Amino acid sequence: MSINATLIGQMITFALLVWFTMKYIWPPFINAMEERKKKISDGLAAADKSQEDLKLAEKKAKNIIKDAKDQSSEIVTLAQKRANEIVEESKDNANKEAERRIQAAKAQIEQEIEQTKEALRKEVAALAVSAAEQILGAEIDQNKHQGIISKVSDKL
Repeated sequence: MSINATLIGQMITFALLVWFTMKYIWPPFINAMEERKKKISDGLAAADKSQEDLKLAEKKAKNIIKDAKDQSSEIVTLAQKRANEIVEESKDNANKEAERRIQAAKAQIEQEIEQTKEALRKEVAALAVSAAEQILGAEIDQNKHQGIISKVSDKL
């Protein structure tokens, strides 16, 4: 095959194209690819770091939840203990109040018994005077013989 002007023209054009591409097109293209490669590697590194941070955050969250559960169980235990103490205090107070009321009722009963005894003594004394009057057939002066009646009623 013979080398003619067309083939030489094509070789020169090709050489100019290669030179132009290497001088003006190739460097920005390579830079863009390097920047893209760097962005991708930075993104992957950030994703890996984010995954590690996520794992750490999950561990911290689990620890916080565990601590919160422990604290809540402590609070519940203390509340139950305090509730039991309040119940015991209430029982003690109720027992003391019941004992006080029983003592007051006993005192009132004793007082009523004494009042009833005194009323019975007076009534027995009056009956005794009345019976003595009827037996003796004479009137006995109650004012004169009050001392004797008091002694007899005390003996009763």
